[in-house]
Amino acid sequence: MHFTRKAEADWDGGIMDGKGKVKLGSGAFEGAYSFKSRFSEEEETATNPEELIAAAHAGCYTMALSGNLGRAGYSPTHIHTTANVKIEKQGDGFVIPNIDLVTEAEVEGLEDEEFQKIAEETKKTCPVSQVLSGAEISLKATLKNDSAA
Repeated sequence: MHFTRKAEADWDGGIMDGKGKVKLGSGAFEGAYSFKSRFSEEEETATNPEELIAAAHAGCYTMALSGNLGRAGYSPTHIHTTANVKIEKQGDGFVIPNIDLVTEAEVEGLEDEEFQKIAEETKKTCPVSQVLSGAEISLKATLKNDSAA
């Protein structure tokens, strides 16, 4: 069994003055993004790639933790996870050096030592954690240019 999920992005203009739009294939989210929303501390009603990565990681981890707790015989009442994705300038470019996951779970009858073990194993095995540790990325690039006649 396999599934393919998609998202789309459009960008108009230069890197500093341009603006973009991202859209989830499901239609559940569509929103603006810009250089300012990515590299400024100012609040802006726009998203950025790192925030979308954080949402994907927090969502995947939380769902996977619920599944792993269930397989271990526990029924979680509530799980809340925050993913903090850091982006920083290194040399001439930018890198994401780390992601901090912070999770809290309400689970009756579970001791902390076992919870820590399940939580750590989930960090290693949730699909988004795995892909963020390295994945093969393929590319098909097409140039649409009226002057290329």
